[in-house]
Amino acid sequence: MFKKITRYGAYFLYIAFFRFTPEDYRPYSLFFPAIRRFLANIFLLKCGSNLRVKYNSDVSMNIEIGNNSEFGQRCLIHSDVKIGDDVLMGPDVKIYSRNHITRSLEEPIRTQGKVTLRTIIGNDVWIGANVIILPGVVVNDHAVLAAGAVVSKDVPPYAIVGGNPSRILKYRNEEKMNAENKANLPYGSRT
Repeated sequence: MFKKITRYGAYFLYIAFFRFTPEDYRPYSLFFPAIRRFLANIFLLKCGSNLRVKYNSDVSMNIEIGNNSEFGQRCLIHSDVKIGDDVLMGPDVKIYSRNHITRSLEEPIRTQGKVTLRTIIGNDVWIGANVIILPGVVVNDHAVLAAGAVVSKDVPPYAIVGGNPSRILKYRNEEKMNAENKANLPYGSRT
């Protein structure tokens, strides 16, 4: 009970007083980034070390985040989201885990309720500015999501995706994979 009250109290302080405090690169930021990090460590479901909470991050209490990751400026992150280690996040990123149910044609959408799908971001992922990640998506390790991408499907490891809807543009490890495949060719067939 005490832990629950502490979490809700820290969340209230963050939302009411410290969410809009200046970034650490501003000369007048003083101790505000440290306070945001301190409060997030208390109210988040799971919080790794060295978290960076940037200006106006609108985050749910029910988020798990790993080590050396960050919440970007003006991000919006629903509950039931898991973020791995070493995740970079640009400004205005939206990560959703809830969506409206639209099955019935006879009933208004607003009365049909909502569905929650866990959204997972792997380790060493770079999420560019203005990216939207839809509910239930899994972004695997080492991926890059280009600025403005709308990610509606799972992203494979090392993929660089962009566009609306997003598509794979290339893989970060393409050169390494090509070199390994070339090295494994039978003798005499290397070009």
